[in-house]
Amino acid sequence: MYQLLFRLFFCRMDPERAHRLAFGWIRCAAAVPGLRRVVAAVLAPGHPELRTEALGCRMSGPFGLAAGFDKNATGIDGLAMLGFDHVEIGTVTGEPQPGNPSPRLFRLVPDRALINRMGFNNDGSAAVAARLAARRAVFRPAVGVNIGKTKAVPDAEAVRDYVTSTERLARYADYLVVNVSSPNTPGLRALQATTRLRPLLTAVRAAADRTVPDRRVPLLVKIAPDLADADIDAVADLAVELGLDGIIATNTTLSRDGLTSDPALVQEPGGLSGAPLGERSLAVLRRLYARVGDRLTLVSVGGVETAEDVWQRILAGATLVQGYTGLVYHGPCWARAVHRGLAARLRASPYPTLAEAVGAAVRKAEV
Repeated sequence: MYQLLFRLFFCRMDPERAHRLAFGWIRCAAAVPGLRRVVAAVLAPGHPELRTEALGCRMSGPFGLAAGFDKNATGIDGLAMLGFDHVEIGTVTGEPQPGNPSPRLFRLVPDRALINRMGFNNDGSAAVAARLAARRAVFRPAVGVNIGKTKAVPDAEAVRDYVTSTERLARYADYLVVNVSSPNTPGLRALQATTRLRPLLTAVRAAADRTVPDRRVPLLVKIAPDLADADIDAVADLAVELGLDGIIATNTTLSRDGLTSDPALVQEPGGLSGAPLGERSLAVLRRLYARVGDRLTLVSVGGVETAEDVWQRILAGATLVQGYTGLVYHGPCWARAVHRGLAARLRASPYPTLAEAVGAAVRKAEV
């Protein structure tokens, strides 16, 4: 049914307008108590064998929704209703900003991919913090808060901008993510250089501890797939040195290798997500796990479509796995299908629990 609707309806609509419409439906369904109970019973029935402990949270499974879908924390319960075990909101910037001019989101249907140059359009950290403070949770997925740099803030003041967001948002986050890897904010990816990343992460860690003294808010950094292997190693080593809790790998890519869609669409500027990113994202994950082992929680995102994809990411070292573009192409039953298939793979495997499967393929290759 969803595939028919996608071809006949959503595919003919501007992608950003379609997103607003679909997300509006999700939020409306979650606002009706009887309806949300029925939807959750169908789409999020639960698989006890998939229960996951990560980043200080007990989750119903390892599969979550990546940042970018719910930028302003307006639909957390609706997304949990669809079956996502954790929801990462944002990216949120210190100050509100409209993002880049439209059109800024493009579907590459033959490649099951998206190109976006949204530019961190969001309501700003103060407004999002107020929304999270007022939230009366119906469902309780783990909530990650992804923060980035305000475009208008000079590079020299980037640390201050991240600290502002941290001070406003950390208390509402089950985990906090420093995003330095979007290709759509000028100069942002330069912050991945360890000489600039070290003071940024140190300042955010201190701000989180100062703002939330009664608990440690887990801190992660999100990296790009386009980093050279040596730079991936350097970020991994820095994360361990600074006592970070994890790394999210990966953001969108600037690469256009192997795409078959309309060349005019392929050449649109912005970050590419979806199926074509899968191979590189998996390679980055394997490299990270080989470098850090169990010292960090690794979250894999990029090109995840199926339960098999999620299973392979777990075997390669991911404790948590995220998707986004797959929701666009596979619809509201996507998380249910992933959970069902993942539970079947775990039962058929030699591993009693998901935790024991994490990194198994990398450890086996090293023997």
